[in-house]
Amino acid sequence: MRTLIYVPVIHTSADLGSLAKDVTKRGIADIGEDVWEKHKAAVEKFWDVISDYFNSIDVSGKKVYQDGMVADGEIGQRIVEEGAKSGSRNYELVARLLNRGAILVKTEDFKLVKEELDRLGALTHAKSIAHKLIAFIKYKLVKDRLLDKRDKFIAKKIDESLRQDETGIIFIGAYHNIKKRLPVSIRVGEIKDARIVKEYQMLLPFYKKHKERFEELSRYLISKPEGNGAASDSRSHKPEGNGLASGRPQGHGLASFGQSHSQSHKLEG
Repeated sequence: MRTLIYVPVIHTSADLGSLAKDVTKRGIADIGEDVWEKHKAAVEKFWDVISDYFNSIDVSGKKVYQDGMVADGEIGQRIVEEGAKSGSRNYELVARLLNRGAILVKTEDFKLVKEELDRLGALTHAKSIAHKLIAFIKYKLVKDRLLDKRDKFIAKKIDESLRQDETGIIFIGAYHNIKKRLPVSIRVGEIKDARIVKEYQMLLPFYKKHKERFEELSRYLISKPEGNGAASDSRSHKPEGNGLASGRPQGHGLASFGQSHSQSHKLEG
């Protein structure tokens, strides 16, 4: 049996490079500086929890997959080191895992990642409202197709590189959905429920309208992971009970928001 420890991530400003300033400005404009700062604090605590989990397990020989990682070997190592130096909590953690004997694996196709970043850049850097609208429409028309192509590539890469009895770790944005594309021979265990992490990000722009629910989701983000993260296949097991006793929010609320709020898809948040 092959095992994949699945970490749905929330990207921070340090992960966004040149897009960070524009995303932060937009976030503050949308929800206010106080809420934005609370969000940033919750994300920091989220990464503390994820880091504590990996500090508690042996990672030597485990293969590390990372969304956006278009290389491995020396180039991949350099990408990780530069990301860690920039303050990315995600890359800081990956760097520590590699130092403890984990193995970095090229996870994504360069052309697909570049296309998405180019379109996001056009959206955030547009000077006028008209240009922003055009860039947004163009991005919205292709984003699902791009995400689908990226997910297919990632799942195929994991299947090809993860050998029998090996364990992999994947750090991947919550809007991705590679689990359904992985063969049943790979057992998937989530550190955090990707549906809930995704809902948190979807509700962020609408904090004022859904304050109570959003704060409940925030508490889930910073709670300790349940079990060992790979105890059962998250594709075939549903949470038991009402969730609050285990730190998991009740329900997942995706049906209420779904595609009608696809404009809230951001790399950060």
